[in-house]
Amino acid sequence: MKKLYDNLSVEVSKMTTRSYSTSFSLGIYFLSPAIRNSIYSIYGFVRVADEIVDSFEGYDREGLLAKFRADTFEAIEQGISTNPILHSFQHVVREYDIDLSWITIFLDSMAMDLQTVEYNREKFNLYILGSAEVVGLMCLHVFVQGDKKQFDDLKPYAMKLGAAFQKVNFLRDMKDDYEVLGRNYFPHIDFNDFTTDLKATIEKEIEADFAEGLAGIKLLPACCKGGVYLAYVYYYSLFKKIKRLPASRIMEERVRINNTHKFGLMVNSMVQYKMNLL
Repeated sequence: MKKLYDNLSVEVSKMTTRSYSTSFSLGIYFLSPAIRNSIYSIYGFVRVADEIVDSFEGYDREGLLAKFRADTFEAIEQGISTNPILHSFQHVVREYDIDLSWITIFLDSMAMDLQTVEYNREKFNLYILGSAEVVGLMCLHVFVQGDKKQFDDLKPYAMKLGAAFQKVNFLRDMKDDYEVLGRNYFPHIDFNDFTTDLKATIEKEIEADFAEGLAGIKLLPACCKGGVYLAYVYYYSLFKKIKRLPASRIMEERVRINNTHKFGLMVNSMVQYKMNLL
């Protein structure tokens, strides 16, 4: 009978992913069925933690995050949780022997969002490591199916790709992060005087991350290459749209790619993958 609960838990993680991110949902869909549910489970866990710090205004977010942290490690230790998101996540952690320190680093970065942080380069890199790079490493651990050499070879590329995605998120969400949540992630930048030159400096760094991330995608095993490439295509397309906009527009609106454009990107990227053009 527990199998029924196991399946339900994965379905909750899958629904969470689909509700919050069409881009990642489609990317996951193009992964091998053998690893698809594991990535849903990782994303569901990450999404809930992010929602605690971003959306639970008016509640004891510090207390809720602390409880979520404690419940996470209790679930991993016991191999079960009454929280479906944590139940599906602990199964992946135990099955793939995911490094527990990555989970701690991730949750520590979420806790940074509950504080007013004046970001310098060191704190910025620490936040990127926790909020994006270690999440990429969790997924990579699943992708390589326990092949340590392959993991070690691909690790730096996975971290750069995660960093690129997160920095694009920062640019995309700059208005809400700054005006609603009071956050300014990019070090030494005054968003009251966000110039074209400052925007270009950030974009140059992101472009380098994307280039290294794409090099790593080409080395991924077949079970995941298509899905990860699709996520890359979506994010790089969003990045190109942001690059075309003046700095003032970034502070006025959240840049998006509509679903019709996403569908076209999906078709084109899958054609490239099937024709071995990666």
